[in-house]
Amino acid sequence: MFTVYGGKLMKILIVEDEKNVRNELKQLLENALYQVDIIEDFVSVIEQIIDSNPDLVLLDLNLPYLNGKSICQQLRQVSNVPIIFLTSDHNVMTELNSILLGGDDFITKPYLPALLLARIQATLKRTTISKQANQHLVTHKGITLNTNSYKVLFQDKEEELTKNEFKLLHYLFQRKEEVVTRIDIIAYLWDHDVFIDDNALSVTMTRLRNKLEELGVHDFIQTKRGVGYQI
Repeated sequence: MFTVYGGKLMKILIVEDEKNVRNELKQLLENALYQVDIIEDFVSVIEQIIDSNPDLVLLDLNLPYLNGKSICQQLRQVSNVPIIFLTSDHNVMTELNSILLGGDDFITKPYLPALLLARIQATLKRTTISKQANQHLVTHKGITLNTNSYKVLFQDKEEELTKNEFKLLHYLFQRKEEVVTRIDIIAYLWDHDVFIDDNALSVTMTRLRNKLEELGVHDFIQTKRGVGYQI
């Protein structure tokens, strides 16, 4: 049995070079019903973190090859995984700099097990709620589609879409970077309705593009002549 938030098993990755501390943390977390991964080879830590795909990282500051601050800074370029720093450095500026670099929390050693578990729980709860709150938002090239309200947003402006305009844009978002054929789009929008002709798609596309133009968005949907569309 494992700790679950939002229907998902929680996995914590320990990045700690002191074997005794690492094993102690692993035991503590497993007793608290978390899944636990550990890193023992510190040559390619960032790649290992990405491969592990954890829900939270416990990151020591003083590590061989690359210190915790550098790891956090580089990781933040590709991932928003929550990071809690663990360190024996009690300096206030160290804590401040660690948070400014993208850390979510900072705990000094020796730590109180109950406090560490409480901080982990609070961080996971906060990030899970944040993810759930944003699940209805999908973004590509600065354009955000709100799947709850049928609105498209760009910078500080928004436009409400009709059902078919929304379905069309949402389908392109689902297949972003692909060239989507007109036949596929028609089948998706009208569920193979034999009474719908090709002109219906052209009309819907024109209306959608006009609304994007109203937002100040130009050439977001590219026409691939004779084939279909791409974003």
